[in-house]
Amino acid sequence: MAEVLRALRLYVLLQRASARGAMQYRLNTVIGIISGAIWQGTGFAFIWVVMHTFPSLAGWGLAEIAFLYGLRLTAHALAMIPLISVNDIHSVVRNGEFDRFLLRPLNPLVQLMGNRMGISQFGDLLVGVTLLAVAGQNAHVQWNAWLIAFCFVAIVGGALIEAAFFVALCSLSLRMIDTFALRVFVDDIFSKFGSYPMKIFGSTVEWLLTFVLPVAFVAYVPSGVVLGKLDNPWALAAPLLGVVLVALAYLIWRRQLDHYQSVGH
Repeated sequence: MAEVLRALRLYVLLQRASARGAMQYRLNTVIGIISGAIWQGTGFAFIWVVMHTFPSLAGWGLAEIAFLYGLRLTAHALAMIPLISVNDIHSVVRNGEFDRFLLRPLNPLVQLMGNRMGISQFGDLLVGVTLLAVAGQNAHVQWNAWLIAFCFVAIVGGALIEAAFFVALCSLSLRMIDTFALRVFVDDIFSKFGSYPMKIFGSTVEWLLTFVLPVAFVAYVPSGVVLGKLDNPWALAAPLLGVVLVALAYLIWRRQLDHYQSVGH
């Protein structure tokens, strides 16, 4: 536990240094946040146009889908803000920079995470939280202490699920030449399919996106619980899945790290 707390403290220090560096170029930082917000806003604008043609999708109205979209986007932002620099792993390995991480008395993954902070992802977070607040009111959710707590835990759980797949796929770059295309493909599945009710994709795809690639557990299942559309007991355990997957992802990282070979620089 002492080692974990030490790594966490050093990670916070690294991110604070990254944030101070970013704030030296304040206009660039603001543009990055606004760009992220606009990008995600256009994604929801497409849903808004679709919902004007089809007022209901699998029994979900615009406000309810907006809540689902906001929950997924908030979870995505919370996963990517601390992890975005891990996305650079292929270039870090290829340029021989990863060797330096192995020589320092700090977990290499923590060092990689601390390289830079996800600035544009704060725009994602802004849009996600705004949608949650507005849609939660328009969808007439009967908020109480239990639902608020569940929603908070579900967002963290969804972030952990995305983070787990992200770290696991990035770790493959320690042994393979490049896994960027695979990471983009999986991210597209989470973002494209995870923003809609699973029922609209048919029973086979819904099963695959629930029990093979657990996209449904990021936002669809938790949103269904909050909105009263899912009352299955197993749905309440959705946030716990993220903890299990993060543990498995870290085991994959350690396994790939054992097989890392320097580029010889």
